[in-house]
Amino acid sequence: MVHPTIQDFSTIGINHWDAPVEVRERFSLDTDKKILMLEGARREGIDSMFIVSTCNRTEVFAQGVTTSELIRLLTTYSRGNLDEFHNYGFELEGQRAIQHLFNVATGLDSQILGDLQIVKQVKEGYELSCVHNMISGELHRLVQHVFRAHKRSRNETSLGQGAATVAYAAVKFALKTFENLTNKNILLVGTGKIGKVTCKNLVNLGASKLTLINRTRGRAEFVADKFNLEVADMEKLPEQIAQADLVIVATGAGEPVIRPEHMVPSMENPKFKVMLDLSVPRNIDPEVSNLNFVDVANMDMLSDVTDEAYKKREEEVPLVKKIIEDELSSYKLWLNEQRVVPTIKALTQKFESIRENELNFFKNKIETEDFDKIENMTRRIVNKIAAYSIEHLRDHHHSNEVAEMVEKMFKLESKNGHE
Repeated sequence: MVHPTIQDFSTIGINHWDAPVEVRERFSLDTDKKILMLEGARREGIDSMFIVSTCNRTEVFAQGVTTSELIRLLTTYSRGNLDEFHNYGFELEGQRAIQHLFNVATGLDSQILGDLQIVKQVKEGYELSCVHNMISGELHRLVQHVFRAHKRSRNETSLGQGAATVAYAAVKFALKTFENLTNKNILLVGTGKIGKVTCKNLVNLGASKLTLINRTRGRAEFVADKFNLEVADMEKLPEQIAQADLVIVATGAGEPVIRPEHMVPSMENPKFKVMLDLSVPRNIDPEVSNLNFVDVANMDMLSDVTDEAYKKREEEVPLVKKIIEDELSSYKLWLNEQRVVPTIKALTQKFESIRENELNFFKNKIETEDFDKIENMTRRIVNKIAAYSIEHLRDHHHSNEVAEMVEKMFKLESKNGHE
């Protein structure tokens, strides 16, 4: 048996660092496509992987899979092709792959440093794979260390303090144009996760003339009721755009929600407006940006927030990296210890078998009502004897010779295998 090692892990992906939004949207995967990709991977004998697909990245993390296999899967189940991946994508193996996963989950790799949303999206990808039995014991343990690193980074540093999300960056972007949002007509299309956070940020910054539109009206009303806002039907989208100074779109649609035909009322009575597209794939048709009275901004145009809170986050990066280093070291130790787990199991089973056989031999020869006490005493003796061997095995988990010696000494039938 070949034991799991750090080198078994790999990751590939497309993200905001190198790929423009028009490329990222072709590699984007909704939940249905993720499931199809997981099912396709299983048919090919892959049994441990999960997918993270957000507005800024589509990445695949796996164990026991080559990066070329992952690239082929991604290009098969997305609209991206191999040429695009090789021009804009990345592939990592071993410790570099694991390090990248830690960086993503803690927000160190985000467009907005310390992004609060990314760990939720990592959890969603992981949990989807759990539902489909696509997470090995080793990958499960790794992800627990990753989540612990995220939690520690929030509790032990100030990385999570202050607003720093894509939604917050979008509102800050709008403020560069409008100075204040108090008297501006604002239209928010989409009340999902990013939409709800954007709505809260807008209200906190003084927006009051804010109208919400969602394909499912009930969801828009639920958010609107919290802030005493207006709701409009999707059929009224063209008229609402015409009235708006600022339009923010953040839906999960796989194609543009705002198309040139929706701009007709605006063209009849043109007034300057800013339109922010927080979706990947893009929800505002690129042709809309050709209108001379409209400024359209997509995800690639949201620069990092440069306020005081953001600068404080940058100062916390070395501390977060130290937390990641600690959790990675703990995981590597656990992974290395798995080399001797089969020997430990075989040893404890052997001792327990000897104990039970001896008890059964004497059971009918002992006239006592205290047999339970005798059984408990023998179990304690056996456990204490075994503990010394188990401790020695764990202390020398890096050495095959120690495990082999224990197996020979106690004539164990372990499935350890030491190739």
